[in-house]
Amino acid sequence: MPVTQVAVLGECVADAFVVETPDPGELALRVLPGGGPANTATALARLGTPARFLGRISRDAFGGLFRRHLAASGVDLTGSVPAPEPSTLAVATVDGEGKAVYSFRPDGAADWQWSRAELTLERLGGAVCLHTGSLALVRGPGAEHIEALLAAAARHATVSIDPNVRTALVDPAVYRARMPRWCALADVVKLSDEDLAHIHPGESVEEVCDTWHAAGVRLVVVTRGARGAVVSVDGERAEVPAPATQVVDTVGAGDSFTAGLLHRLHASGTLGGRLDALDLGQAVSAATFAAKVAALTCSVAGANPPWARDLAEELSGENPPDQGRAALAPG
Repeated sequence: MPVTQVAVLGECVADAFVVETPDPGELALRVLPGGGPANTATALARLGTPARFLGRISRDAFGGLFRRHLAASGVDLTGSVPAPEPSTLAVATVDGEGKAVYSFRPDGAADWQWSRAELTLERLGGAVCLHTGSLALVRGPGAEHIEALLAAAARHATVSIDPNVRTALVDPAVYRARMPRWCALADVVKLSDEDLAHIHPGESVEEVCDTWHAAGVRLVVVTRGARGAVVSVDGERAEVPAPATQVVDTVGAGDSFTAGLLHRLHASGTLGGRLDALDLGQAVSAATFAAKVAALTCSVAGANPPWARDLAEELSGENPPDQGRAALAPG
């Protein structure tokens, strides 16, 4: 039987962290590979889920860094496009609580230039799930083509979305206006409590979850940092605690959570359709594992998600995914 994959579509970002130097007239930057979707693909592959990354990766020096990083983690890059435009750059500073604040340089970058001809179902290969979100889903001209691909893929595969709101670049009203469309396409929506507050200010988690369930989403997961996560399946809800951890920084934690969630759903054979068989217990189990993956990411610097060997005990009881499950096919 063919091995099924989870496809992740979106941006790579060069995360440039300020490094102190002895010369007060000098500023040094340490550049690490980042970008929410690329981080999620990396984490999936490291956990053992066959992951395919769909990105427009620049031919510049940063693009070379992205390719080496993704390939070294085991990510399938055959669905990506070599692009002539430059990479997206983000200058990051980390506050006293380990939270990163970004200053983006996205204009004209390769990540947003998707064309309809580039985004075909064939590019997804044998994916049983397509995950996307972040800036790629809201920046033109590529965003509308990504939505079209989601609509086509939804006929055959599970669709997962993480809006990952970036208020410094995109007015939250844009997310607010598009969420009903995304919820009609998605089976999974994962986001942070900060994202939710930007999209639906003044509304409770329960109210927003019910609104999105009514629009079509079966599984909504809202992460809340040290307070864990809320898991909602068709309006039935539970809370998942966050594991105790020594936080170095929170860079990539949300992306790693998404990967852990999808990894556990894939391992149980749940992905590949509308999640019709998913119940709250399965969702809580997946979110509990995802919280452990995120905690390990917080315990090291940068978006450096754990490998399967770091979670050997949690992974030992997994059942392999049903490789006979129908994979995404063109049509």
